[in-house]
Amino acid sequence: MERIRQKIGRIKEYLSLIRSIKDDCLLRFTTDPLYRGAILHYLYLLADSCIMLAELVIKYKNLRTPQSYSEAFDILGENKILEPSFAYKFARIAGFRNFLAHDYERIVAEIICKEATSKLEDVDSFIEQIENALWEK
Repeated sequence: MERIRQKIGRIKEYLSLIRSIKDDCLLRFTTDPLYRGAILHYLYLLADSCIMLAELVIKYKNLRTPQSYSEAFDILGENKILEPSFAYKFARIAGFRNFLAHDYERIVAEIICKEATSKLEDVDSFIEQIENALWEK
């Protein structure tokens, strides 16, 4: 359970860092290679940490082993740890993580600056649902 708490803390840290630098993203992304590297790095760490958190919760709850990153979210939805329709939608974060890890030459500023940073609230919801399932109030 401590590893789960630590991972949640790390995700919240990444969210805070991304939110603190996302202003003027489009201009900065296209003109400042250090900014571009920082935002891509923190988005990757955020996505990867969400996947790792899902896998930690699956192990903690002794659920079936996922065969892919995205399946981890499906398993959490099937077991009502995440709201099922949210889990299905949020599973796309696994593809986003893979995209960031493997397709550097195809990264488009608009996708990162408008779409990715606009979905940070989904990560907030993911954390909230995990916390509610594990530490029911």
